[in-house]
Amino acid sequence: MNTLNENLLEATKRNPHGALMEKLEELATYGHIALLQFPKTEKFLLCSEIRKTLDSIIRGVVTAWKKFHKKTTLNDIDVEVEMLRVLVRRAWRLKYINNHRFETWARHIDETGRMLGGWIKSVA
Repeated sequence: MNTLNENLLEATKRNPHGALMEKLEELATYGHIALLQFPKTEKFLLCSEIRKTLDSIIRGVVTAWKKFHKKTTLNDIDVEVEMLRVLVRRAWRLKYINNHRFETWARHIDETGRMLGGWIKSVA
């Protein structure tokens, strides 16, 4: 396990946005677990939309990291993060997730949004 943590730390040093990717992977894992508890009728509607949004955020971060001009891509990712907030709030209002799961999920999204905001400020 120590070698895994050491490898992750080393990868973060090479990739300055590795911390953001790590948080996004935690968010995606937590989201996957939460989506398993949704009713069967929402598996192909709201669950699918949340999964697509999460994948779009991760793809956007990788794309922005590789691009020279990052500002437009980062703004697009910021829009996707806001859309994820809207979708999670909708799931909470429809009672597909309880208050605790909503708070935890919202905390993960907020942390990701703050990290992304810092990256946007550093580029601007």
